[in-house]
Amino acid sequence: MPYPFIESPLVSAAIERPAAAVIDIARAFPTATLLEAANKTGALPSAIKPVSSTFRVCGPAVTVHSPPGDNLWLHRAMVVAQPGDVLVVYTSDFHEAGYWGEVMSTAAKERGIAGLVIDGCVRDADLLAQIGFPVFARGLCIRGTTKDFGARGWINHPVRIGDVPVRAGDLVVGDADGVVVLAQEMLGATLRAAREREDLEAQILERITAGELTLDIYGWNR
Repeated sequence: MPYPFIESPLVSAAIERPAAAVIDIARAFPTATLLEAANKTGALPSAIKPVSSTFRVCGPAVTVHSPPGDNLWLHRAMVVAQPGDVLVVYTSDFHEAGYWGEVMSTAAKERGIAGLVIDGCVRDADLLAQIGFPVFARGLCIRGTTKDFGARGWINHPVRIGDVPVRAGDLVVGDADGVVVLAQEMLGATLRAAREREDLEAQILERITAGELTLDIYGWNR
């Protein structure tokens, strides 16, 4: 079945993604470690949290700019996304609507999409947890959305969530603490720094269990 919207300049279907091996390496790190390794850049607003504390996501961003109170472009993004991608949605700062729910989680999971990160609200919280498709959202809202075929949206063009620019193909990692977006061109350096940080923290924990105090370990004992 043809989808005319894919031919629109508002949609970029072909994007560059990180290598699968790189994504696998990133998946092993907590978001806090990755954020620190990325020079403390890329943390999405703290209000965006997993609907279920067990949700974790890691994959390339498919960015969506959605009109306020309308989720048609989210349905369209599920056609554009490839298995392993993460939908990252900006809702034009309109949060009083449930842009995503049981039906869309089921559809996205069937397509192999890795998860959803939305600067807006969703609904069907208990069902989303049961389905097991990772959803990270600003909150919950039972109000429905429209499907305005005349409303303009974008797919795989840059969006900004909070103070973080997100581009298609950037790596998105989310866990119980929140969500971090890692610029694709900096992934190598970020992951090396993350490994170094994890190794250093393991050494610090050993020193703590051996009886040292954090003020002495970090040199804050002045």
